[in-house]
Amino acid sequence: MKNNLLLPLLLLFTLAQAQTKPTVADWQYDLRFLQETIHKDHPFLFHKITAAQFDAEVNKLYEAMPAMQEHERAAGLVRIVSLLKYGHTALPWRESPSKYHSAPINFYWFSDGVYVEGVSKSNADLLGAKLIKVEGLPVMQALQAVKPLVPAENDQFFKAYGLDYLVNPEALHAQRVTPSLKKTITYTFEKDGRSFEQTVATLDTFAPPRQYGFIPPGTDWLTVRDTGSTPYYLKHLDKIYYFEYLPAAKTVYVRHSQIDDDPQEATPLFYKRLFDFIDQHEVERLVLDVRLNGGGDNYKNKPVVTGIIACKKINQPGKLFVIIGRRTFSACQNLVNELSNYTNATFVGEPTAENINFYGDNRRSVLPKTKTPVYLSFAWWQDKAPWENGPWLAPQLAVDMSFNDYKTNKDPVLDACLQITDKNAIKDPVRHLRKLFLAGKKDQLEADAQKFIQDPRYRYIALEYQLNQFGHHLIDVDQLEPATWLFQLNTRLYPASPNAWNSLAEISLKTHQTDKAIEYYNKAISLDPDGITGEHARIALEQIKAGQNGHQAFR
Repeated sequence: MKNNLLLPLLLLFTLAQAQTKPTVADWQYDLRFLQETIHKDHPFLFHKITAAQFDAEVNKLYEAMPAMQEHERAAGLVRIVSLLKYGHTALPWRESPSKYHSAPINFYWFSDGVYVEGVSKSNADLLGAKLIKVEGLPVMQALQAVKPLVPAENDQFFKAYGLDYLVNPEALHAQRVTPSLKKTITYTFEKDGRSFEQTVATLDTFAPPRQYGFIPPGTDWLTVRDTGSTPYYLKHLDKIYYFEYLPAAKTVYVRHSQIDDDPQEATPLFYKRLFDFIDQHEVERLVLDVRLNGGGDNYKNKPVVTGIIACKKINQPGKLFVIIGRRTFSACQNLVNELSNYTNATFVGEPTAENINFYGDNRRSVLPKTKTPVYLSFAWWQDKAPWENGPWLAPQLAVDMSFNDYKTNKDPVLDACLQITDKNAIKDPVRHLRKLFLAGKKDQLEADAQKFIQDPRYRYIALEYQLNQFGHHLIDVDQLEPATWLFQLNTRLYPASPNAWNSLAEISLKTHQTDKAIEYYNKAISLDPDGITGEHARIALEQIKAGQNGHQAFR
């Protein structure tokens, strides 16, 4: 009889425990557990932050937790994981035990600002308004305030996902955008030539009904886009991929939005059908659009890459265009890396959201006291050589979408792909300049380099770095006079670059122009007094004074 009574009592006790909020000690215990887990099982993630810096932030949070509210402790854990700056390594706020709210607004970051792309019908008057301030703080400052909550590999990842924290009152308070926690958020907007404030009520544990960052038609929400027609990149979003022939441009357009098999047609079958169509029709170019593609299973990239390589009709310079953007991530980063390595693709649009080589594939762990899930990466993906790594894969031709473009269904990125010719765009500026250099056309090289620097389409081309590397290659093969000219050119193109002056100082030293070397090293120090280039320049000057001319310049 006693045993029969004991069972329901135990069940009630267990239920009561489950309903009890975590204590300060629970949050502190889980913080230390997280710290230990990362050190023990994931020490390789200490790449963008040192273990010592990480531990210092953990200790700071641990000491602050007793004075915090629950949502602030949750935000603290989110910040700690985000310090590692890998998109797959995250502590999602929505899965935290801490309750959160959201304003029923979908913001989007266009080339000309942050706008209300979609909204609940109860806030219809905000549709299409430009966001100016959040709780009195200018929008860019508000974004910087919430940025530590986002496990952003680069600014593109933050552009895609950081705006969600501008509708979260818990996040805004935790990051001191608001002095106290409220269930409303006051925004300042501009619309139809007037500025106004509006206080928006938030909803409990709410997410907007969007697809790939946008509000689709047919929901209870309003979208600012004219739904009378649909641009190609937003067509058939119920399908993972589809293609369409654009006869006027003799172009096949493909939108591929996940690295996975569509339930109606597996990836190999789709791409076989696509390339059969290209072979049998008058097709002069292929546009592969992966700007919305957040990844999936990268083993499914093979038929895409091998199909393009085998299609000699398309795999030629000026015939294959790949659209990338702020949601191009994970397994799709692998895809664009492989297309960059093995095909003649021209990349158009925005940079990707992932580092070129990156830590992906995470394991889900649950912190023992608060039951907070955390996702920690374990797999290193390297499609390119270490010296080719970078914060993102950059487009050769940068094209952005403005608010009005989106609203009126224009697609400037696809338009650019259809309009690019050898006459109106140079698809590989670095190769173009190298050819001019080898041909001895130095005046044209300098004039064209200036044009590339001033043309916003080429703003992601690391021209200074490429010229600097080419100059060092010339040093390695004992071509000191051409290298000198190239480094001099770099200082004319980038007069504010300490590294350009540092490299010019090195070649001056090698050609026994010690006075010039001292002048240029001092120039580098003046431009970067507290940085690594300035430090290298100071070491070089000390070696010159000591008669040690074997300094290895910073590259």
